[in-house]
Amino acid sequence: MEQLEKINFRCKPTFREGGSRSPRENFVRHHWVHRRRQEGKCKQCGKGFQQKFSFHSKEIVAISCSWCKLAFHNKVTCFMLHHIEEPCSLGAHAAVIVPPTWIIKVKKPQNSLKTSTRRKKRTSFKRKASKRGNDDNKGRPFVIKPISSPLMKPLLVFVNPKSGGNQGTKVLQMFMWYLNPRQVFDLSQEGPRDALELYRKVPNLRILACGGDGTVGWILSILDELQLSPPPPVAVLPLGTGNDLARTLNWGGGYTDEPVSKILCHVEDGTIVQLDRWNLQVERNPDLPQDELEDGARKLPLNVFNNYFSLGFDAHVTLEFHESREANPEKFNSRFRNKMFYAGAAFTDFLQRSSRDLSKHVKVVCDGTDLTPKIQELKFQCIVFLNIPRYCAGTMPWGNPGDHRDFEPQRHDDGYIEVIGFTMASLAALQVGGHGERLHQCREVTLLTYKSIPMQVDGEPCRLAPSLIRISLRNQANMVQKSKRRTSMPLLNDPHSIPDRLRIRVNRINLQEYEGLHYDKEKLREASIPLGIIVVRGDCDLETCRMYIDRLQEDLQSVTSATQRVHYQDQESSFPRVLSVQRLSPRWCFLDATSADRFYRIDRSQEHLHFVTEISQDEIFILDPEMVMSQQVGTPPGMPDLVVEQATGISERWNPAVRKRMLSDSGLGKISPHYEVPDKQKDASQTHMLQSPVSSEDQALLQAVISGDFLKFIECCKKGANLLIQGPDHCSLLHHAAKTGNGEIVKYILEHGPSELLDMTDSETGETALHKAACQRHRAVCQLLVDAGASLRKTDSKGKTPRDRAQQAGDPDLASYLESRQNYQMVSHEDLETAV
Repeated sequence: MEQLEKINFRCKPTFREGGSRSPRENFVRHHWVHRRRQEGKCKQCGKGFQQKFSFHSKEIVAISCSWCKLAFHNKVTCFMLHHIEEPCSLGAHAAVIVPPTWIIKVKKPQNSLKTSTRRKKRTSFKRKASKRGNDDNKGRPFVIKPISSPLMKPLLVFVNPKSGGNQGTKVLQMFMWYLNPRQVFDLSQEGPRDALELYRKVPNLRILACGGDGTVGWILSILDELQLSPPPPVAVLPLGTGNDLARTLNWGGGYTDEPVSKILCHVEDGTIVQLDRWNLQVERNPDLPQDELEDGARKLPLNVFNNYFSLGFDAHVTLEFHESREANPEKFNSRFRNKMFYAGAAFTDFLQRSSRDLSKHVKVVCDGTDLTPKIQELKFQCIVFLNIPRYCAGTMPWGNPGDHRDFEPQRHDDGYIEVIGFTMASLAALQVGGHGERLHQCREVTLLTYKSIPMQVDGEPCRLAPSLIRISLRNQANMVQKSKRRTSMPLLNDPHSIPDRLRIRVNRINLQEYEGLHYDKEKLREASIPLGIIVVRGDCDLETCRMYIDRLQEDLQSVTSATQRVHYQDQESSFPRVLSVQRLSPRWCFLDATSADRFYRIDRSQEHLHFVTEISQDEIFILDPEMVMSQQVGTPPGMPDLVVEQATGISERWNPAVRKRMLSDSGLGKISPHYEVPDKQKDASQTHMLQSPVSSEDQALLQAVISGDFLKFIECCKKGANLLIQGPDHCSLLHHAAKTGNGEIVKYILEHGPSELLDMTDSETGETALHKAACQRHRAVCQLLVDAGASLRKTDSKGKTPRDRAQQAGDPDLASYLESRQNYQMVSHEDLETAV
């Protein structure tokens, strides 16, 4: 401040002085600041600003307003004198900014004899309390006098710097830059109560909670206590570890690097929805005498929950994490480290089996229905009372009931709570799309515990002594749900200008270059590697676009490996050798290239909210954090396009017609789900390819596959056993491996065997390996086969698809998975044919 006072620098005014008799000004003037570095372009001439990289340079290159962010060159021809006294519009986020004209500093009363006498006469408890409040505010009391406007949606921002990976400090500074600093609050300094009381009379108020689900619950509890009418809706910027409520409301699983400007737009345009909130009333267990009560907490850490209340295995793991973080907070400063600790604690608890007897010590009654017998029969080790669809960092434990008549799909605003039971197996299956045992959907729950059991309320754990717990609906809170929106890009200004089809190039970027160059868009664009071209609908969202990119990657892999095999079979081939392309890792994400200053990542859980045309118009950039940069010998930098015109020379091998002719001539059969050899030709070739075991190694290999002995299988392969042998029932090795459910053998055959084995049928039932795995309900093997490109539409001799076989075997979840992948294959077929 001393340095700024020497140069007569005036800080941005955030309030106005009270007590002045001059008429109140309802507008804000620009706050012009000299800048030595400025992004963007001049408002007057439209040219960019010259950047001075020398630290010793004191040349002023721009003059900009700290409110509306308008910037001009420091020249008389650009910045004119009449700009100085102009009213400021507050910029693009004027609707959410609290103007400084609304915040009035109360003038301190004068210390005169007359006022002191009046103060003595009117002394009351209420005045003492207000005086104490003034002391707490350190002599800086303010009042808010808003001017009502239907276009205004003033925003209060509460930031918890300690949530998740300690990102809050950076976020706090960015919000203070875009908004009035007096509408941004640091929750590590003071709670939200004072701020909410100060702004309680502001109409159309909205709240942004930057933190974890616990931060949101804290703010909602204070809103309940203050009884604001109507209660302001709350949006969420996820900075926590799990962020299940943020995922439910479409805010994503964690903040990465999205510009604050876009976050403010999402909060302003978001839809207001309701969220059920539930009471937890805890009493001593009346069935147990006082002397039999065990040690433990006598009350829960929270008496209201918004997300879930659970007891058993998951609460025990959360309790260990909570105790370790309290003891060593410096070791839990990263969201990734926090999740790794959860995984380690869960594995340790699984080995110790600390929750194996949970079902013997609880009694659960839902709307008068006693669920205790079923809980004891299935021996659940975890019971969850769920209010929102998400749980445990994004999983969906309720699943999709589908045609199940007893249960409805889950909602967070229907006044019902879902009761779910878990065993160790079903808890592990959550991470791969499984769900728990659905027990009930009810309005009231009575829970009795007969020993000290770990419990958690919205992630806050404790070990509760034997108790009687009643769960009932408390109220509904207003929340802001992030809605699907379009940006103001030129392509989208006119709805009729959206093309039916977009031809978009896909470029891949690795993490090292992204972190080093994401502020230099041109260099990052040059460093990207072309992956191919996709053709999508003009109104396609990113979730659908991801399927096309994954299919594009599979086709490139298939063509590359086929070209290598052709080269190995015919050394005189005119096609040069092409090395394999590195596959995209499962963690790749989209990059938004439309921001003015940088690229930023898009959370995968928010891809359905973004259109392709929002992030680019002619090319898409994707970030692959596991990509390894290596220039391959004999290949041009980057991969050629999958969709290309017929060309000469090396590019011809990427033309679909040339590629299909080349592969059919080489006898490779099907290498891609899109280009197949006719079924009759493949069936006729099967008898020539498969053969009965002719050596002792072949016999041993067949026995190893049938018995599921992976080590013996590998040993036989090393001795030169043939992967093309068949058993006495005319089944290939892949059929036997899929039937026994040995995923390691299946994976080895897929990687080292010919691709024709994938959709080959046996001579008796006409079943493929995928049929065999679906009949035996081997989910992992089915996923391996589907990912390798196995056909989901191929039928056996009875006309049944793999999906039908899974349904007959009594596995509706597997049938649902196969049906979804079948629809995905059908979409990919149609779209690739259109692209070609």
